[in-house]
Amino acid sequence: MKLRNLVVAATGAFLFALTSFAQISAMEGDVKGEDGQPAVKAVIKIIRTDIKGNYKVETNKKGHYFYNGLPLGTYDVTVEINGKEMDGVKNVRTRLGDPVPINFDLQKLAVARTAKQAQAAAAGAAAGAAGAAGAPLSKEQERGMSKEEKEKYDKALKDRESAMKKNKELNDAFNAGMTASQAKDYDTAITEFNKAAEMDPKQVSVWSNLAAAYVDGAAKKTGAEFDAQMAKGLDAFQKAIELAPQDAGLHNNYALALSKAKKMPEMQAELEKAAQIDPTHAGQFYYNLGASLVNSGPAQAEAAGAAFKKAIELDPNHADSYYQYGLYLVGKASYSADGKVTPPPGTVDAFQKYLAIAPTGQFAQQAKEMLTTLDAKVDTSYKNPNAPAKKKK
Repeated sequence: MKLRNLVVAATGAFLFALTSFAQISAMEGDVKGEDGQPAVKAVIKIIRTDIKGNYKVETNKKGHYFYNGLPLGTYDVTVEINGKEMDGVKNVRTRLGDPVPINFDLQKLAVARTAKQAQAAAAGAAAGAAGAAGAPLSKEQERGMSKEEKEKYDKALKDRESAMKKNKELNDAFNAGMTASQAKDYDTAITEFNKAAEMDPKQVSVWSNLAAAYVDGAAKKTGAEFDAQMAKGLDAFQKAIELAPQDAGLHNNYALALSKAKKMPEMQAELEKAAQIDPTHAGQFYYNLGASLVNSGPAQAEAAGAAFKKAIELDPNHADSYYQYGLYLVGKASYSADGKVTPPPGTVDAFQKYLAIAPTGQFAQQAKEMLTTLDAKVDTSYKNPNAPAKKKK
């Protein structure tokens, strides 16, 4: 009966979509990450501004997203990665016919931001030195100076030139590191970012990108070499966090690195800290916690289930958390002698909730198949790894 009701509901929704087709629109685009590669599972939030309406969709394996069924209207569109808002566009007006294209290139954004920061730093240093030295001296002004005043003026000019040179070298080293990282040449990236850190140890972006280069580069190593490089990456993350302790995104990225280093308690503490700093994205941080625990092995299944449940409590619209929580509950299902699945309470609700929030989401087909499976025999559909093995006759 439950399955029949689902089919009827789905049919009704389809008919409604047909009758309202003339009034709906679509939006699509591509998202590139800061590394220049397609951003997978980036969250696109589409917020209607003329009247209330919130929608969201994730990018696929090619970094592409598509959302159909938007009422004609005006929207603000943002992209989030690992729970952190990276970019956005305001006042997007949808239209009938072809989808409105909204693309995000976070690599260009990061490069432009870094260049702007370097220019600002150079301008600040130049302004400070010029203020100390004063405007260029005329011959009469120079003759009117004492020896001590002239020496002070010359020193200020020299310091200004040195500061401008230092900022250019810093900017060059950082850009070289970013270019090498994007090319996955992590050894060169590490060298350049370390050079930048020596020139200015107070730059958060330098330490965070150095940390990422160490961690990404460690993936190509094993044994003691892996451990040594991961340790350097974790140390660089700590230095970045010391400079920006209230940056939730930093804590999140540090946690993901800790997960790769198999430091699960520390990883959990960092994601919980990120959730405290940025409550609006706490659901995503707890989802990341659950995902990391799942990837660490079956021994963490209970902790992962608790994390997904917490993510749902904090963000009742976080679709993927419902799907993953449903999988966790399926793992606790019981089986009758004839192979019938009896899932724990809430299992079907979790998959149905996912489909209600993300009917075309990345796990939509799997969720539908799982709902069908829960009303079928294990032998002819879903094979749960935790199901008891059948004895041979």
